[in-house]
Amino acid sequence: MTDKFEQLKDALQTEPPTPNGEAKKAALNLAMARFAEKNAPIAQGIAHEARPNSNGGMGPSAIWSTIMTTLTPLNWNLRPMLAGGASLAVLALALVSTYELRPDLFRQLDSAPTVADKPKPAETNTAFDAVKEQDVAAKPEEGPKKIAGVEQRSHESAQLQHADPSAKQSGGPIGMFSMNGTQPAPAPAQQAQSGAYGNNRLVTVSPRLRQLEAPTRGYREQGRDRFEAFDPNPVKVVAEDPVSTFSIDVDTASYAFMRSRLNQGVLPTPDSIRVEELVNYFPYDYPAPTSADTPFKSNVSVMPTPWSSETKLMRIGIKGFEPVAAKRPRANLVFLIDTSGSMQAPNKLPLLRNAFKLLLTSLDPDDTVSIVTYAGSAGTALEPTKVSDSSKILTALEKLNAGGSTAGGEGIRQAYALAEANKVEGINRVILATDGDFNVGISDKEKLKDFVAREREKGVSLSVLGFGAGNYNDALMQALAQNGNGNANYIDTLNEARKVLVDGASATLQTIAKDVKIQVEFNPSAVSEYRLIGYETRKLNREDFNNDKVDAGEIGAGHTVTALYEIVPTGSSGRLVDDLRYDPSSPEANAANPDKANELAFVKIRYKEPDGDKSTLITTPVTSADEVTSMSAADTNAQFAAAVAGFGQVLKGGRYTGAWSIDDTIKLAEGARGPDTFGYRAEFLNLARLAKSASALEPLKKQ
Repeated sequence: MTDKFEQLKDALQTEPPTPNGEAKKAALNLAMARFAEKNAPIAQGIAHEARPNSNGGMGPSAIWSTIMTTLTPLNWNLRPMLAGGASLAVLALALVSTYELRPDLFRQLDSAPTVADKPKPAETNTAFDAVKEQDVAAKPEEGPKKIAGVEQRSHESAQLQHADPSAKQSGGPIGMFSMNGTQPAPAPAQQAQSGAYGNNRLVTVSPRLRQLEAPTRGYREQGRDRFEAFDPNPVKVVAEDPVSTFSIDVDTASYAFMRSRLNQGVLPTPDSIRVEELVNYFPYDYPAPTSADTPFKSNVSVMPTPWSSETKLMRIGIKGFEPVAAKRPRANLVFLIDTSGSMQAPNKLPLLRNAFKLLLTSLDPDDTVSIVTYAGSAGTALEPTKVSDSSKILTALEKLNAGGSTAGGEGIRQAYALAEANKVEGINRVILATDGDFNVGISDKEKLKDFVAREREKGVSLSVLGFGAGNYNDALMQALAQNGNGNANYIDTLNEARKVLVDGASATLQTIAKDVKIQVEFNPSAVSEYRLIGYETRKLNREDFNNDKVDAGEIGAGHTVTALYEIVPTGSSGRLVDDLRYDPSSPEANAANPDKANELAFVKIRYKEPDGDKSTLITTPVTSADEVTSMSAADTNAQFAAAVAGFGQVLKGGRYTGAWSIDDTIKLAEGARGPDTFGYRAEFLNLARLAKSASALEPLKKQ
């Protein structure tokens, strides 16, 4: 031991070097950068656990303590001599040791990416995909893991070296200091991107590396859900605007999101309530067509309005044809899965895995499944695989880990490319599963809508499954599903996953009619005013009905669709709009026509075959024969739909429901439960009761 100290003494028998101002400046910048990083805004989705130290927890302070303890026996006469030279040597040694033991302390201090930081094409992500398939946080006793044949720390060092190529030549471990205490000149690209720290930019770390090593932070997404803002449909005067046109909607995401909020004791935001999706969440026993030649059958009825004695409700019900399960065409499905860091919550990626496992039970052995994931970049996690090889698919699902930002646009592009490359005669569909926004790559909603609209023309559709809350971009998900000839569902529980992906697998996957539009013309001699309840985001222009170039909604096998109009009969005191002083209409002419005298309205529906380009027209008159005189005389399906519609309008503000209350909803729904095989209607009653005591705003939650 004495010999070693003598060697150290001899080595330091030199004049202390002049203090290095650049080194001092760099050390100060390091401290400032660490402070800035600690207090910087936290980006979406990065929340990995901190990696354990390979030395069993020995941090920088322990290293310093060891160095100082070692120097204690030295002769006090040596200390003035050591003060200058040893300070730089010890600083370099501490930095080297700290980097080796705690690489997570050295983070990117400048947000501007270098060329090496740009996302690579899918085929270059092989090594990174291999990283995601392993537990990157190696246990201390295991040492560093091998990644694609390279030791993990070597991989990290290689990522760091691109910030300063000279570091390797000079022996510097982090691209900041050389071992002789001087600071190498930055590379040209580094100089151009030095940012707030001038030329003392420490290091540029690959986004992939940051994704793997981001430390735990006490952060929870909250209050950033985004929904399209809209007002309820206004009252229309039949004499001025007798025609109502809209696109069909079979989505149910709004109901499931509403349920998840109420189960947390919070009222959903008004913009998250789409009344038609609440009504259409429930199956209704409408007469079904008996042949695929007629993909659906319409059903109309009129009854009193439960919230107004002066108006009536006109219901239009549609039941889609449901083929025998054995006749379902072959399916080519691409699961596009969001694996960004915010998907770590139990109700996100873990629930997503189980949901897709349930879907596998609904598929045929010859169906094909692929998996594309996206976080900071996108890549293929599972090449097209037959469902018969379920173990391979399940293994791929289990290997999914959350971390990084959200390159959803690139993920969609790769998913469509994979679906197109493996296209089959039958169902070709991308199923997007996500919790939030796209914040890397293509993120503009209009560009994404145009992209999926072009892809649908090639025969590949898009459906959306939403997960979690706090950062859910419902507006984007709805736009993608509508333009992708698919539907949007929100999965808040495993039971909802079973409803959508097992019980409703045929409706979710198999389209029986596309571009389905409804147009209703009201007879001014029988109806003075009307209001469409819901479908605000699905309105169409009158001329769009006959234009086959205008996209509309799709109906899946066995789907039921319900639309409700609140109408004011002619002569009723329930009118909300006064007559014009100079009214050019002539209701008497219609009343004098015996073919139209007893008609309240005329319903027209247009649709296309799944692979067709020309629409077919179905018409149905609504007459006095379809009317009942009391709510109790209406069928239970109509009564329950009316109760749900009233509840949805109350949650949205109740502009047109007068004194109608949640208690009125419960009373009407209880008497109209009817057959409730899966308990959906009973669950609705419980949710209505929860809504009576739910708070308007979620309390701030901290971790």
